[in-house]
Amino acid sequence: MHDLTAFQRDLLFVVAGKSKPAGVTIKDEIEEYYEKKVHYGRLYPNLDTLIDKGLVEKGKKDGRTNGYIITNRGRRELQARCDWENRYYN
Repeated sequence: MHDLTAFQRDLLFVVAGKSKPAGVTIKDEIEEYYEKKVHYGRLYPNLDTLIDKGLVEKGKKDGRTNGYIITNRGRRELQARCDWENRYYN
């Protein structure tokens, strides 16, 4: 998790919080949080990085749309991150 950008960590949280979200759903959530447009040219390469690192898997949601799911490793990494943050914030 330490080698991810903040944007990639935020993507991972969104994927974890949704049920097999499509790219457009992830994009909408991130845009709402960042309060600015996120281009697909930024979104998909960063999702691909999460896939390459084994934190997210991509599968078919329907005939044309991909859905993303967090892996068990991704969940462990998020939990470790939350535990680490809570040591300092709470």
